[in-house]
Amino acid sequence: MTSQTTVKSAPNDPRDAAPGATKGLRGHPWLTLFSVAIGVMMVALDGTIVAIANPVIKEDLGATFAQVQWITNGYLLALAVALITAGKLGDRFGHRQTFLIGIAGFAAASAIIGFSDSVAFVVAFRVLQGVFGALLMPAALGLLRATFPAEKLNMAIGIWGMVIGASTAGGPIVGGLLVEHVSWQSVFFINVPVGVVALALGLVILKDHRAVNAPRSFDVVGILLLSAAMFSLIWAIIKAGESWGWTSGGTWVFLGAAVLCFVLFAVWETKVKEPLVPLSMFRSVPLSAGTILMVLMAFAFMGGLFFVTFYLQGVHGMSPVDSGLHLLPLTLMMIVASPAAGMLITKFGPRVPLVGGMVATAVAMFGMSTLSPGSGTFVMSVWFALLGMGLAPVMVGATEVIVGNAPLELSGVAGGLQQAAMQVGGALGTAVLGAVMSAKVSADLEGNWQDAGIQLPLDPSLEQAAEIGVAPPALAEAPGVTPDIFARITGVMQDTFVSGMSLAFLVAGAVAVVAAFVATRTKRGDNADAAGGGVHI
Repeated sequence: MTSQTTVKSAPNDPRDAAPGATKGLRGHPWLTLFSVAIGVMMVALDGTIVAIANPVIKEDLGATFAQVQWITNGYLLALAVALITAGKLGDRFGHRQTFLIGIAGFAAASAIIGFSDSVAFVVAFRVLQGVFGALLMPAALGLLRATFPAEKLNMAIGIWGMVIGASTAGGPIVGGLLVEHVSWQSVFFINVPVGVVALALGLVILKDHRAVNAPRSFDVVGILLLSAAMFSLIWAIIKAGESWGWTSGGTWVFLGAAVLCFVLFAVWETKVKEPLVPLSMFRSVPLSAGTILMVLMAFAFMGGLFFVTFYLQGVHGMSPVDSGLHLLPLTLMMIVASPAAGMLITKFGPRVPLVGGMVATAVAMFGMSTLSPGSGTFVMSVWFALLGMGLAPVMVGATEVIVGNAPLELSGVAGGLQQAAMQVGGALGTAVLGAVMSAKVSADLEGNWQDAGIQLPLDPSLEQAAEIGVAPPALAEAPGVTPDIFARITGVMQDTFVSGMSLAFLVAGAVAVVAAFVATRTKRGDNADAAGGGVHI
């Protein structure tokens, strides 16, 4: 890989200028960052904001629990499957065009969902949201890579990571406020004005940069094989955590199909003239390490965050808004630490900040494993803040390692790879940690029930209640259930949930430790200088 890559702007654009030039709005680095950040914020926020609205959607549209699950799963599946292909589209047709189409499509799909009166329409257009979200996420990274000078790229990626982290963590707060004070439809309608602003800014500010040796053809077979592999993998993960379980035949059939498709994809990519993902990219040990690191980070972060919301709302009885406010230390620390991480990475390289970030993440996970039903706000805030401080350099550094070690003409593919790794890790973390937690709940519930001295027979359906830490309110009216007995049942549900959550956090902490070792294999991107000073317009 060379350290310089020739890049050209879109033809016949009279406003062409060198990277970093500040004359006019078109192509201004910091305005480019501001423009793409709005679009990225919309997609990242949507990943968690909708979860708050799901119970209300279920009641309003008369949906089943499985249908509501697919409001989230359909979005995740489409996003994960399309990301790398969408990145290739940006490399081929230009990241500016791909980003703008993604923004317009995402906002339009959101508006249609808001007007839907059927859960089938909601799920269908959530899938479409995922496809358009996949278009704009890698394109945003491609635009930053091509626009910023090398010495400022890490700072830009730091702010970009801050936007993603803060939006992801802030989704429950925004969603809670909208659902409580407006309607569930407002969770989707809010994307329309945001999308209009992002589209208007993009049309005025964003400048198209394309590598001279960008791909000119499409690897259709590669796209089909990779899409089938990603679909089979994510489908198996979702269904294993949702209903099938990890030992079922269906789960292993789809996991086997994923492995087969990945192998066929790898073989095909060595034979086609212009591959979708040149396997030579992975000869870069830092790029491969960065990809694995992103999977492990998302495994710990997304999987852990899933349990935190149930802990706050179920065990502590908080409203969605209150639980979101209790996550502010995590959000604020990511906002503060991400740009700082970008500066540290620029000065010292990514290795030390990445290792330190994963160590801090591991300590936070081990700390959260000690939370109990009686833990106070201060103790929770300490661990949440430490988690945010640990995640920030990883979000920034792993992104720089992946994108910076890929050739400029493959920056879209690299951006798609980074996002796909995050989606796979998040899905895997939620499913695997969920299975760990369920197994622990199943093992502990009966013993906790007996230890509480409850003479009533244990209803098997209470195992599901223990998995969210809440005793069913209707149980208080059941024959033989006095207020004292109901209080003891509530205590059993909470204690059992916390024991399962603690084990899940211990596993997440162990994964973070492994990620810290992987981080030792990272280094600054070989092509980082091609992001700015080495780019010729």
